[in-house]
Amino acid sequence: MSKKYPALRRSDCPLNVCLEIFGDRWSLLIIRDLLFKKRHEFKDYLAAKERIATNVLSDRLRRLEASGIITKTVHPSDARKADYRLTEKGLDLAPLLFEMALWATKHEKTDAPTALVRRMSDDRSNLLAELRANHRPAPAQKNPSARE
Repeated sequence: MSKKYPALRRSDCPLNVCLEIFGDRWSLLIIRDLLFKKRHEFKDYLAAKERIATNVLSDRLRRLEASGIITKTVHPSDARKADYRLTEKGLDLAPLLFEMALWATKHEKTDAPTALVRRMSDDRSNLLAELRANHRPAPAQKNPSARE
C-alpha cells in the first residue's frame, strides 16, 4: 500500500480485508467496468450510468492501484492519458463478481444480459478464460505521472 493508503486494518479477518480493499460501491463498479465493459481510460468510467464524481473516481483508482488490483500505465496512443488494467490479483476477483451478479439476478430485478448470466452459471471456465485473454496488459511503460 502507498503512503496515502496505509495497510492499517481493523482486523485480519478475510472478509474485513476484502471490504477494506474494495468494499465500497465505486471500487467494485470500476472493477466491473474493467472486467466486463473493457473500460480503460478515466473518461470511460465517467460515462457509466452510475455517474461517479471525478474526485471519487481519482481516489478509487489510486486506492485500487495501491492495493495491487489495477495498474496504471501510459496510454499506448496518447502519453498524456493513463491506461488502467486489472492485474492478476484483480482478475482473480472475476469469480466473486460472478457470484455477486448471480445472487442479484436471483433475488432482485436487474438489467444483466441473460446470456452473460447463463455463462456465469453454466460456462464459467470458458468465460473466465475469455475475460483473462481480453485483459492482458497493454504494451506501455509504467508512468505514475500520466494524467487521469
